[in-house]
Amino acid sequence: MASTRRLTAILAADVAGYSRLMGIDEEGTHERLKAHLGELVNPKISEHRGRVVKNTGDGLLAEFPSVVDAVRCAVEIQRGMIDREPEERRIRFRIGVNLGDVIAEAGDIFGDGVNVAARLEALAEPGGICVSRVVRDQVRDRLDYTFEDMGEQQVKNIARPVRVYRVLTAEKSAAKAPLSLLEKPSLAVLPFQNMTGDPEQDYFVDGTVEEITAAISRLRWLFVIARNSSFTYKGRAVDVRQVAQELGVRYVLEGSVRKADNRVRITAQLIDATTRRHIWVERFDGVLDDIFEVQDQVASRVAGAIEPRLRLSEIERASRKPIRSLDAHDLYLQALHQFHNYSKESLCEAVALLKRALAIEPSYAPAAAMVGFCCIVQRGRGWDPLSEAEIEEGLRLARKALAAGKDDPDALWMGGWTIANLAGEHAAGATAVERSLALNPYSAYAWMASGYVSCYRNQPGPAIEAFQRAIRLSPLDPHSWDFAAGLAFAHLLAGRYEDAIEWAERSLRELPYFPPTIRIMVISCAHLDRIAEARTWLERLLALQPGLTIANVRASPVYSPELQSVRIEGFRKAGMPEE
Repeated sequence: MASTRRLTAILAADVAGYSRLMGIDEEGTHERLKAHLGELVNPKISEHRGRVVKNTGDGLLAEFPSVVDAVRCAVEIQRGMIDREPEERRIRFRIGVNLGDVIAEAGDIFGDGVNVAARLEALAEPGGICVSRVVRDQVRDRLDYTFEDMGEQQVKNIARPVRVYRVLTAEKSAAKAPLSLLEKPSLAVLPFQNMTGDPEQDYFVDGTVEEITAAISRLRWLFVIARNSSFTYKGRAVDVRQVAQELGVRYVLEGSVRKADNRVRITAQLIDATTRRHIWVERFDGVLDDIFEVQDQVASRVAGAIEPRLRLSEIERASRKPIRSLDAHDLYLQALHQFHNYSKESLCEAVALLKRALAIEPSYAPAAAMVGFCCIVQRGRGWDPLSEAEIEEGLRLARKALAAGKDDPDALWMGGWTIANLAGEHAAGATAVERSLALNPYSAYAWMASGYVSCYRNQPGPAIEAFQRAIRLSPLDPHSWDFAAGLAFAHLLAGRYEDAIEWAERSLRELPYFPPTIRIMVISCAHLDRIAEARTWLERLLALQPGLTIANVRASPVYSPELQSVRIEGFRKAGMPEE
């Protein structure tokens, strides 16, 4: 049969974590998938005038004559899956939709249009939908869905980057009201463009921006938005006025980084976002041995543009103390890049990179402190249990960082939080975090560390204030679930169980299987005598952490006696086993 070409809308779908599900229950997973396909997916495709081109074992490929029908079908499939199974055992599809020219032959379709749809599907989150730019452009005025720009993505076997959009399957909601400007100058440092021509250098570019942000943040008179909120704009074409309204700032710093061999060029421009007027543009050239001095100059020039009367001699030096070996610093930047991916695998990779950095530069305080902080994250997420050796190593490195990094705010808050969390050394941990905030009062994560350490010390008032400061500093933080979980923890400590539940629910909407937040739900519901709810949450907790008992809870060194009493009483009322 001769092949033909045609323009068509392609939908690619597969089951997230299919191999894992089959490993747990092969026959059950197969039968459930067949039921979903037969009762929901295939009927929806037919309803929207599509056809299934082929099944792929754990998914399918379909085509539609209308891209509007394809996107509407994808959304209705994802919405329909929500109520078909309990959340804890739910099969979740990932879907990609593209519009492209395909080769049709013998009932099958081939070509880049199909390949792009498959790559979009791989980028989608479980239960999510990703579409190409051409799809978004075709349907955005015809369908009442919100499209979130994920930027340009370099995907396998596709020569050019693909502009990707995430479809938010809820109906469009009213836009958030702009944040009001503060009286003091306020600034967001946007991700700089990687002009090296090498995507592998993203870690260096992002790390350079983090260093500049940290440097500027040390200027006490300047309010600087945290890195994680600013980096939500990475890879996106943005309007600076919109950025300013969403983040509540007056000024935006943007730029680019070029790196070749041992030389670096940083170009930066400062914009008054309320008028879109360029206030200041500068280019900095230097060798990598002088990168810290270049970053000092960027911080000083930006400050001088905002406050022209401020003399440079009154501006504090704003970079971290330079280390002897750039190789160790390079490894640390790569570890930061991995850490911000925030997955089990990337966390392990971050720790490996940090240990390589410490092998080169044993006194490098930020790397040492970050190893301990990774232990806290691993414990909090409920990933593989930490061994005694891992805990001891994390504590050893945290104490080493605190001794070597007395003027490094990141080393101080990470090291202080680590010794408070892993060893119950609350007073020493609080002292380190307080010094970190004295050096850099605009670190959202230092304020979060302060909030948690205050909770450990039975100080709910300061804890609530600290978490609120963290939220204000980073209003669009991708990990805002952690700030919400902290506020829930502080309200629990204060005996405000309804408030604790409200903030815990906010956290769980973003990260449904976060054990510390689920524990807050168990305890708060129990103390409000909502025993049935408390037991439901306890079942979810024990599914994540089998073998958890009152004896385990009592053995924790982290919490004050007062908080331990509240926790144990709540768990006991909910029905947690004693031994």
